[in-house]
Amino acid sequence: MAAPISPSPLAASASSCSFLASTFVPASRWHCGIKSSGIAGELGNQTRNQLLFTRIGSSGAVAMAGTDVRTVLVTGAGGRTGHLAFQKLKERSDQFLARGLVRSEESKQKIGGGENVYIGDVTKPDSITPAFEGIDALIIVTSAVPKMKPGYDPSKGGRPEFYFEDGGYPEQVDWLGQKAQIDAAKSVGVKQIVVVGSMGGTNENHPLNSLGNGKILIWKRKAEQYLADSGVPYTIVRAGGLVDKDGGKRELIVGKDDELLATDTKSVPRADVAEVTIQALLLEEAKDKAFDLASKPEGEGSPTTDFKSLFSQVTAKF
Repeated sequence: MAAPISPSPLAASASSCSFLASTFVPASRWHCGIKSSGIAGELGNQTRNQLLFTRIGSSGAVAMAGTDVRTVLVTGAGGRTGHLAFQKLKERSDQFLARGLVRSEESKQKIGGGENVYIGDVTKPDSITPAFEGIDALIIVTSAVPKMKPGYDPSKGGRPEFYFEDGGYPEQVDWLGQKAQIDAAKSVGVKQIVVVGSMGGTNENHPLNSLGNGKILIWKRKAEQYLADSGVPYTIVRAGGLVDKDGGKRELIVGKDDELLATDTKSVPRADVAEVTIQALLLEEAKDKAFDLASKPEGEGSPTTDFKSLFSQVTAKF
């Protein structure tokens, strides 16, 4: 999708393309299917963490399994936000063994390839099973992505029209696809699932729901409720308008029930969203919570570094 121009969640008309780019999490909805040959992928979670052995991670660093290194799978790792989360996990090789699930061989190579990257289709649950074997936690960054119908001429005014490709409708990807991921993660006994969603889900008439008649926020919300009811510890991050800016330079803001959409702070850098997903795995204060996430403009306030305090502000479970 095009780079974001306007993060306004209420934009409609010729700026809809910009709005989509800044609001959606345009991550791949697919995942990988090459089984890891490493010993860590073959052993159960409890046994693996009790053993004292070393494994060379994809970043080249040596990780000690005896220090409670957790294997974390990022689905949608070929997308912009998912890729950032995957990279952040690899940079913390003393804490995590990173796995990525992507849409295609091309996406796999784009994020570095290797045995820790799997290929599969979340709408075909059997194809994603190998990627989930032996994982301790899951970060879901998958989403259906609308495409603009050809022929739109902004000089003539009006609104562009959008559609979803066959097999890629929100009901298939954001509901059934996420459900399949949650079920697969639960079946292997994961300790936590983090989902990256979107603000706007409290409004059935939100403009995003009309795109391609996909009702995407409705289906995302249904999957989030399924996760909250699953019994697996969870964190639901409903991001505002996503912007391609450097992370770690803004003060982050959390909210609930789309209250932030009525303010001037509706956007957030993808890199900061990715960082929040990693911090959610590290801090108990993030567990069993759901929140909206945005940021102040760069230069206003102080960049967020105390994520424990940020998560402690959240009281909503859904």
